[in-house]
Amino acid sequence: MSKKILVTYASRLGSTAGVAGVIGKILMDCGEQVDIIPITEIKNIDSYEAVVLGSSIRDQAWLPEAVQFVQANKTSLSKKPFAAFLVCRTLAMPDGEKYRQQVSTWFEPVRALVRPVREGLFAGDLDISKVESFAVRLKFRLSVFFGLGSEGDHRDWKAIRAWAREIHPYMVA
Repeated sequence: MSKKILVTYASRLGSTAGVAGVIGKILMDCGEQVDIIPITEIKNIDSYEAVVLGSSIRDQAWLPEAVQFVQANKTSLSKKPFAAFLVCRTLAMPDGEKYRQQVSTWFEPVRALVRPVREGLFAGDLDISKVESFAVRLKFRLSVFFGLGSEGDHRDWKAIRAWAREIHPYMVA
């Protein structure tokens, strides 16, 4: 019998939404009933038997709405399988993998509220033209100029699919 799983996400420019969509698709391919919904549209999580939450990272932190979601639902999340992932530009930097341990610490606000059964860390997609503010666009352009990263889609779809398959048994336990 399939489980009803919520895959929800907080995303500014769409990269995290894309990751959430692939995770949801893999869980559906595993035979589960999955809703993929932006975090801002979630009213209640009681009807779900498991939750997967993702957030993009800004200034080395989860988006506020993602942390607020965990805070508001911590009692319910602590009673069901809960996995979390983040999507950040740091992992897309040259030698970004050497920052994986540091990036992992960005889960602390979530871990302090509810301990995920699994955590995923993924590089994102950088399209500077989509960045909302001039100052942030300038910051990204300078980082690209100085070789601290590059524009483009740096999401490792193979790793994202593998993580989704890895969490599946935890979501249906």
